[in-house]
Amino acid sequence: MTVFQAGIRVHLAPWWNKAVVLLRRVGCVVGLSCCAALGAINACAQTALPPELARAWAQTKLPESSLSVLVQEIGGPQLFALAPELPRNPASVMKMVTTYAAVSRLGPNYTWNTDLLIGPDAKVSEQGVLNGPLYIRAGGDPTFLLQDLWRLLRDLRLRGVREIPGIVIDRSVFGEVTIDPGAFDGSAYSPYNASPDAFMVGFGAVRLVFSPDPGTRSWKSFVDPPMEGVQIDGNVQWVDGVCPGSPNISTDIIMTEGAVKFRVSGKAFGSCGEFDVFRLAFSQQEYGARVLRSLWQELGGVITGPIRSGTIPASSVIVASHQSPPLSEAIRLINKHSNNVMTRVLLLTIGAEAGRRPATVDGSVQVAREILARQGLPMQGMVLDNGSGLSRNGVVSAASLAQMLQKAWASPVMPEYVASLSILGSDGTTRNRLRDPSTKSMAHLKTGALRDVRSVAGYVWGASGKRYVVVSMVNHERAHEARSFENALIAWLAAR
Repeated sequence: MTVFQAGIRVHLAPWWNKAVVLLRRVGCVVGLSCCAALGAINACAQTALPPELARAWAQTKLPESSLSVLVQEIGGPQLFALAPELPRNPASVMKMVTTYAAVSRLGPNYTWNTDLLIGPDAKVSEQGVLNGPLYIRAGGDPTFLLQDLWRLLRDLRLRGVREIPGIVIDRSVFGEVTIDPGAFDGSAYSPYNASPDAFMVGFGAVRLVFSPDPGTRSWKSFVDPPMEGVQIDGNVQWVDGVCPGSPNISTDIIMTEGAVKFRVSGKAFGSCGEFDVFRLAFSQQEYGARVLRSLWQELGGVITGPIRSGTIPASSVIVASHQSPPLSEAIRLINKHSNNVMTRVLLLTIGAEAGRRPATVDGSVQVAREILARQGLPMQGMVLDNGSGLSRNGVVSAASLAQMLQKAWASPVMPEYVASLSILGSDGTTRNRLRDPSTKSMAHLKTGALRDVRSVAGYVWGASGKRYVVVSMVNHERAHEARSFENALIAWLAAR
């Protein structure tokens, strides 16, 4: 048997594989007696938590059966593992699988294009009237923001176009992928439940802005961008004092035919300054159409006809184009801030770029699994579902995640992939955790949380200079109480 360190694949002779299987069957992996004969082989890693961590787990008062955990030195031995082969719901830690499959297959410099086109015979009059529809070729860009669309439309205005008889949006890169935003947890207005779409602008969420007016001790509110039939009602109470953190604002949405009213209430400290709230109020298709009309009007233009989905005629001419930031930046947004809809769109992109157009969720999941399998990552028992972890069906084992993290560390895309994870105590979802100098910035992690689920996975830098892969998943009705154990686990590794 030859073993290469630093993440290089371990080659095991067939007889050794059979021996490991036999030892598992006779129970070697449940104790330490066999490990003396086998050395530091992962199959015989310690299966009991170290005393410090056992005490931290006991304090959660959760049953050990709810925990899967695995810790392994990068390119080295496994320190310990509990229930590593059992598939569990990882919540948003599942994003690590989708983003690694994407960046390893597409490369960190992959970009998306969104194009404006006109028909091959289209003309613009001296008055700026386009005599045919404007076409938008949607590329499935998960990072496409309001300012990106504004710049595209401004480029069109600079070319003399003022009046457009209608807009046709070609979404054919994806198939029918629209979801019901309220289906997961009934919170249909929450941005984390947004539906994927090939033409997704600003994640499809309406931005409500609240600006302080110290003179009147009141809050001025407005919708950005302004949209016909959309308004803010109600009142946010002004509070004096030192800013304690995020304002406590509630929003009810009243929808009538063609109009939306956001009824807001709550309190906000004036010292906190301007803040915004995002809410879903429309489908991605309706929101995109409303934003197009608003921004074109803001630029001095007129749209006289409908905005609809359709196809682009052959030989149409590109008149303006937007290229997204590279994939490396997209996965930083996804993993550091745990953006669900971006992950869903990224999964569909994997399928589309593999030739599965129009891309569907099922086809894209199959492609993602094939990408991982070609790297020696079978991910046995995994259900990727929508790729984001916002799911009750998605499951993966700690062993599969750890194996993928080892493979990612030894891959050419390691710098971009690791940089996409939250830096402990500094940014992303772990910015407020373990900020002591002994632990701050000592880990790159992805966290996950749902009702009944707590998880964390990633890389920890030990004080000795060694680096470790860590995966912890808890599935239990009181899973939120596992946060203290996660912190103890990470701090324990950082001190090694």
